Amino acid sequence: MPLGDLEQLVMLALMRLGDEGFGAAVQREIAERAGRDVTLGAVYTALTRLEEKGYVASRVGDPLPQRGGRRRRHYEVLPEGRQAIAEAWQAMRALSRGLLAQLDG
Repeated sequence: MPLGDLEQLVMLALMRLGDEGFGAAVQREIAERAGRDVTLGAVYTALTRLEEKGYVASRVGDPLPQRGGRRRRHYEVLPEGRQAIAEAWQAMRALSRGLLAQLDG
């Protein structure tokens, strides 16, 4: 299944975050690295779609140490997801090959 733009950003952010891949961290990573402001709701919608596609898996972590701390849902990219993002990356590279001068101008 092809990946949407936001799904690609979410998966790349998850790969960068490793064990710290939870919704708010993904949102921050996309804002800091891609310069895109996305709502937390949009991130969770993308994470749900990616999980339904079999590209990511989630688990509920331990409660946060603060009194009354909530549990976070952590996400990891599965091998199928890594393959999907690799294919998307290869397609983008193939389409952009030879266009650097046009993109820089």
